[in-house]
Amino acid sequence: MLTREQEYAATIYDQVAREIEPKLRPAQKKYGSMAHRLPVLIRVAGLAQALQFVESRGKDEQKLLLQHLALTLGFTNDEGENAIKAKAKLLDESRTSHLGAYMRLTQQSLAALEWYKRFAQSVLKVEAGEESDND
Repeated sequence: MLTREQEYAATIYDQVAREIEPKLRPAQKKYGSMAHRLPVLIRVAGLAQALQFVESRGKDEQKLLLQHLALTLGFTNDEGENAIKAKAKLLDESRTSHLGAYMRLTQQSLAALEWYKRFAQSVLKVEAGEESDND
């Protein structure tokens, strides 16, 4: 039996290593930069506002981070819904949850985002504060 942290680490490593093409450095920087910034946005503005900000203003690579986060947090059905539907469920849940569920979702999101941040540094080689030209 794996801990939640182990499950997050394995899932997120696969997402980061597989989904972000090694040759596309600008995409890596956008994805990695948001992996560093999103936990701060959540702590400052709250989960719902931070996720909606990325969804409304983010680049495709940054929105991909939301899709990955939704899949990591289990926003799929047994048939393996696609990532876009999973992201929509995450956004909806962040807007409509009661306080207890919202706090739990925030905690789980922050725990998962720690792994995205770590793998942005180790796999993508994107450090905190490093932004692409168009960020």
